[in-house]
Amino acid sequence: MFFRPAWTVRRSTILPRGAVFAIIFPVFFALAACGTTETARPGQTPLKQGGGIYKVGNPYQINGIWYYPAENDKYDSTGIASWYGPRFHGKPTANGEIFDENQLTAAHPTLPMPVLARVTNLENGKSIIVRVNDRGPFAAGREIDMSKHAAELLGFRQKGTAKVRVQYVGRAPLEGGIGDGRGVAETFVAPPVETPPEERQVAGTAPVTRVATVSTSALAAPVGASAASASSTPSPEATMKPIPDKAAQAAETVDRVPVSGPGNIYVQAGSFQNLQNAESVRQQLTGVGPVEIQTTMVDGTPYYRVRVGPLSDVPAADSSLQNVISHGHKGARIVVD
Repeated sequence: MFFRPAWTVRRSTILPRGAVFAIIFPVFFALAACGTTETARPGQTPLKQGGGIYKVGNPYQINGIWYYPAENDKYDSTGIASWYGPRFHGKPTANGEIFDENQLTAAHPTLPMPVLARVTNLENGKSIIVRVNDRGPFAAGREIDMSKHAAELLGFRQKGTAKVRVQYVGRAPLEGGIGDGRGVAETFVAPPVETPPEERQVAGTAPVTRVATVSTSALAAPVGASAASASSTPSPEATMKPIPDKAAQAAETVDRVPVSGPGNIYVQAGSFQNLQNAESVRQQLTGVGPVEIQTTMVDGTPYYRVRVGPLSDVPAADSSLQNVISHGHKGARIVVD
């Protein structure tokens, strides 16, 4: 697996105005020549596209948190997006491609590479398809890291972050780009995923955490839990419909899709099939903020999600996430519902 040194960990980066004016004139004009389309402007040397490998990768650890890459053609998740650009422009991505901040690409902690993913800004309804060809973001609580151009099209480059929904579309063509936006026919079954030898030793060190068994007689059901059943009203997240992809879509098509739900931000400590396990976690988090158990149906099976919130904004969610992690729940994440 491709690892960058610790100092290259990406964060949402927006250059201060003062720093821009401090750059010498030749460099300033070179940056000014960087376009916002997928093709290079006159005088700008285009970066090589494609050239990487298909890979899933082994479990890895960043800042004490384990990540478990996996094939998941049903991936559909909400969270907070950030973006990265100038500091990594022209550098290798995690699957061996060259990062171009002016292309529609993204970095994700666990999706295979390269794949296509639909990213929808839940704040304005803008939706695009990007090529996931890198690992990141490694700031706790971030769902995906967009290229500068992708962030521009989704309308959050100046803001820095956005509430988003990420959906797996399909495997991306090795030669680069997003093709017609539908993914190539093959799956990751053939050809075999290639994992560099130096990465193979990581898998054996990944810890396996078991959830302690909680006696059903020792804990009373939480208030209102008896009403939670398959007939309960599902959450907006559970009722979101797949966003259809248009055939032969233009490379830079920005769709507008309806955005449902209030867009509340939560920190999800965990999701359990056993209600008593969920109640145990809820009790552990008493004092970190408003904690509730929400019920959702997944393929006909009820799951009980322990969530802190709703939270006022992204900084409040970041602070709450660190608090939940400090209570021993390192798999906690920020979600939007």
